[in-house]
Amino acid sequence: AFFASKLEHESKHCNGKGLQRAGSSAFDRVYTANQNCGHAYPTFLAVLWCAGLLCSQAPAAFAGLMYLFVRQKYFVGYLGERTQSTPGYFFGKRIILFLFLMSLAGILNYYLIFFFGSDFEIHIKTVTNAISPLLLIP
Repeated sequence: AFFASKLEHESKHCNGKGLQRAGSSAFDRVYTANQNCGHAYPTFLAVLWCAGLLCSQAPAAFAGLMYLFVRQKYFVGYLGERTQSTPGYFFGKRIILFLFLMSLAGILNYYLIFFFGSDFEIHIKTVTNAISPLLLIP
């Protein structure tokens, strides 16, 4: 909602009409940042749900909240110069990678239980709980 309201505000500010491609530099930055964020959210939601369901809910929820704040930083950084959005972009990629690895660990644990009868769920949860605070390091 924040991204859409910024886009609408910039559109009205540039040409006084509804949501249109104004062609101004400020509007193009807001529009591009909004599109980038919109394209990244389906991937984020998929790995967030998989990590929460297959591995551990608390670290997945923490990483999800961190991702939302990082995306906000990316969007606001994109409103300035494009180089200001780079830290938010790389930080977001690191969080997506963490969620993906959590999902992969959960799937691997399921197959270890299914084929070998070995359950490493406690170890995986301990590791993810220990690693998740490291996401705060920029």
